[in-house]
Amino acid sequence: MSRIPIGIVLNGVTGRMGYRQHLVRSLLAIREQGGLPSRDGSLIWPEPVLVGRNAGKLAQLAQQHGLTEWTTDLDAALARPDVQIYFDAQVTQQREKAIRAAIDAGLHVYTEKPLAEDTDAAVALCRAARAAGIKHGVVQDKLFLPGLRKLKRLIDGGFFGRILSVRGEFGYWVFEGDWQAAQRPSWNYRAADGGGIVVDMFPHWQYVLEQLFAPIRSVQATIATHIPSRVDEAGQTYEATADDAAYGTFELEGGIVAQINSSWAVRVRRDELVEFQVDGTHGSAVAGLRECHIQHRGTTPKPVWNPDLPVTEPFRAQWQAVPDNEPFDNGFKVQWELFLRHVVDGAGFPWDFAAGARGVQLAELGLQAAREGRRIEIPALDL
Repeated sequence: MSRIPIGIVLNGVTGRMGYRQHLVRSLLAIREQGGLPSRDGSLIWPEPVLVGRNAGKLAQLAQQHGLTEWTTDLDAALARPDVQIYFDAQVTQQREKAIRAAIDAGLHVYTEKPLAEDTDAAVALCRAARAAGIKHGVVQDKLFLPGLRKLKRLIDGGFFGRILSVRGEFGYWVFEGDWQAAQRPSWNYRAADGGGIVVDMFPHWQYVLEQLFAPIRSVQATIATHIPSRVDEAGQTYEATADDAAYGTFELEGGIVAQINSSWAVRVRRDELVEFQVDGTHGSAVAGLRECHIQHRGTTPKPVWNPDLPVTEPFRAQWQAVPDNEPFDNGFKVQWELFLRHVVDGAGFPWDFAAGARGVQLAELGLQAAREGRRIEIPALDL
């Protein structure tokens, strides 16, 4: 069977997400399964070109995975005639300039979120990509998690009746870096470096709420820097200037109210690191990364408040697990496959730069709402 080689510049591949999720678990996994079938039966074959700032790390990664193409020169990589796609997994501050260079080079662009540091820049990138006639997309991996795919199945099947509210809990304790190493890089906690949990997570909540439930009409938020100082990778104490927790309320079209807490300063007492509870007139569901449990109105118990007696009802046992009913592949890989088919076959791909710009907008307005202590309506973007 013939192959369609697709050269892909992977910028930022030495970082955790760029390496583990995009290179190893997505593009190399596609190669390991024998390629991705295209519309005409040919196999789409990713050919990664690794790009980063550290030549030693790039050479090591390439050797480890049997790859030969790597460089620290982004301009040279973008100019290669055998490259069709540019992918960006750098820190956000470096993203806009690199994406513009890729657009100018005529490459299709797929990128991690957030698309840019502010809404105006994100909108400008969207306009530039459209004017250039390239295909463009933003990673929206949470939509492809097994738990949320089960939740989407419930929504599409009318399980909830009228949806009333969504409550989300995300986060875990990120160690300060002194007596135990931190699980996240130090730049995440420096505002000058583009850090902060609002910038990181509100773009996720934007597409989850919009694409599963309804467009967001307003945002309110309280943010905090609960841990004021941390220890970096070199063992040096630094001031944490970015928010490490955000408590957001979002009003959705149709009267749905969503509340989502995001924190890197919370200890986990839930089944998964992120969970969403959806309550509707006919039933409720709790969905996490992989699992989803439901309670229909016909099986909803009738608890009575009585603080004088211990709880006797096994509340967790009263929920029913939603079956898989299908195999679930890695969410990053699934979206990569969709983008590759978008490039090769012209298949639809709704997660474009316009979607990415709306995520940046929500983060920006969420920070503004927190600063000003008020509810802010979300205007439509002029795209």
